Amino acid sequence: MKSVSIPKGVNVGMSELKRKFLWTFLLLAVYRVGVHLPIPGVNGSALADFFANAKNTLFGLFDMFSGGGLMNLSIFALGIMPYISASIILQLLTVVSPELKRLSKEEGAAGRKKITQYTRYGTVLIALVQGLGIAVGVESMSSPTGAPVVYAPGWAFRLVTVLTLTAGTVFVMWLGEKITERGIGNGISLIICAGIVAGLPSGIGKSYRLFAAGDVSLFIILFIVILMAAVLVGIVYMERAQRRIPIHYAKRMVGRKMYGGQTSHLPLRINTAGVIPPIFASSILMFPATVANFSQAEFLSGMANYFRPDSVLYNLCFVGLIVFFCFFYTAIVFDPKDIAENLKKQGAFVPGIRPGFKTNEYIDSVLTRLTLWGALYISGVCVLPMILMLQFNTPFYYGGTSLLIVVGVSMDTMSQVQSHLISGRYDGLLAKARIKGRRD
Repeated sequence: MKSVSIPKGVNVGMSELKRKFLWTFLLLAVYRVGVHLPIPGVNGSALADFFANAKNTLFGLFDMFSGGGLMNLSIFALGIMPYISASIILQLLTVVSPELKRLSKEEGAAGRKKITQYTRYGTVLIALVQGLGIAVGVESMSSPTGAPVVYAPGWAFRLVTVLTLTAGTVFVMWLGEKITERGIGNGISLIICAGIVAGLPSGIGKSYRLFAAGDVSLFIILFIVILMAAVLVGIVYMERAQRRIPIHYAKRMVGRKMYGGQTSHLPLRINTAGVIPPIFASSILMFPATVANFSQAEFLSGMANYFRPDSVLYNLCFVGLIVFFCFFYTAIVFDPKDIAENLKKQGAFVPGIRPGFKTNEYIDSVLTRLTLWGALYISGVCVLPMILMLQFNTPFYYGGTSLLIVVGVSMDTMSQVQSHLISGRYDGLLAKARIKGRRD
């Protein structure tokens, strides 16, 4: 009687998952180490003092996405922002360019590969431009005490800075792609999330120091913790919420066989635009404060005061821009006309709605209502931290954009983990079935 070796089954999937987690943590650790490697020729203490006064400017926003790399002016100071900018530009160009639209819709995987390559080229170009801008800008910076940020300004420093920052951005992009390929989750999103989470111990330390000094009471701290938990639950609920439009497939006879007749649904998310609207809105509104830091003009200083994050005008404009970008970005990434045409070609229809133009109108009306509610939800999450800081003087060091990114990335990663576990169990069951068949 032959002995049959029994495979590990589910354990095989678990070991592969452990390997993916190991790769993910290893590559993220490499990124976090690089964040603390400064560019030569920079006065670190003077730079830290400058960023302490530039918290509510574009520098603060970029520093958040670079995981603190810009504050240290490290080799990863640009972080993944050039890649994000290039991706958004390519998405916008896909709408207006017939060639890019053909690549994304008609050529399948080969077309998407070409678009990815174009995104890489755009990342390098944007990194070169931003690196030069940072090099020139840093040379004119000084701390509040008057200490220069750069020891020896000049074209030698600019060349070294541009090359170092560009190479760092390319390396971070490579790390993100490797995490996606060999790890678990989306590498680019995980790098951004890791940078935001890395600032959590600092925020907790500041909160504790305020509590120890008596500036914040224990009741306020508990209130913040409970409110944060409620906000996180609300974000998870809204990010998972869908409006499912029922889809029916018409029956048809092909020879003697009948096809069709199934029932499905078209899921529409409440937050289709993701975190792009608050990022765009913050960038636009922080621009006056950023320009005012490099200018002595009283007009710009007055405008910057009007657009402080704690002003009513700033928050009203912030909400208005979020609503605008939610509708704008949703219109780019989701086209009801294409959906209606594809349904018509497949012999599918929405019950009670005529195929074609009427289906397009119906999907567009449903999507418009969902986008409005999604815009209000994003606005509430982004404005709430500022309200807490103004009204209660609470130590809320994380903005709504950071919370949305962390929760969204965590949910996507957990979904991939669950899918991997289900796939591992399925493979294990198939292996056991094959062994049983051999024994029989």
